[in-house]
Amino acid sequence: MAAGVTRMITMGVDLDRSRAAVALAHQHEQVWAGVGLHPNEVGDATDDELRELATDAQVVVIGEIGLDFVDEHRLARDAQLERFDRMLSLASSSGLPVSIHNRGAESEVLAALARYPGLRGVMHYFALEWEWAERFLDAGFHLSFAGLVTRPSRHALREVARRCPADRLLLETDSPYGNAHKRMGVPNRPAFLLDTAELVAELRGVSLVELADTETAAALALFTRMR
Repeated sequence: MAAGVTRMITMGVDLDRSRAAVALAHQHEQVWAGVGLHPNEVGDATDDELRELATDAQVVVIGEIGLDFVDEHRLARDAQLERFDRMLSLASSSGLPVSIHNRGAESEVLAALARYPGLRGVMHYFALEWEWAERFLDAGFHLSFAGLVTRPSRHALREVARRCPADRLLLETDSPYGNAHKRMGVPNRPAFLLDTAELVAELRGVSLVELADTETAAALALFTRMR
């Protein structure tokens, strides 16, 4: 709170941690929850179990879900595609947005999203160049930037953060990962969001206060249960 972070979402990646995220959200008024099955988690859950969790008023998103064709510990490709489709279907039926993890599966993610017109969400931990950013923006999605954008070598990603429409730009920590360049080797935490915000504000030529206002508005427009 002292750093100015007043709202946060804790994501579920399997059934147990989705339940834990909901419980945590009920313990702290500034915390909301996501529920879902991550492509790198081998545990499964029934659609009914997740659908029941998604009805909780503190759940604002189905996530973290997605596809990962890079991590060696991932599920098999076909299993991932089937799980991802189930999670998108759950989001569509529940009226919630999605938070999407993507590594090496951009085309497959877009193809899956095309089967659910009108579904809204965010590309979590966005790390691609402008060509892909445009395609996800055209699909109606937000882009979320973490500490990766602060790395001096990430010129293409910084250009995306500069050009992203203000009403589609989100910031995140991906705690305990995703730390800013100056904090490499240190576990990330929500208060460190300020590190990313300072750099993004500089890239966009706006004040930190202006960025905070527009980013908060974008988040509340997407995660409507947080209003």
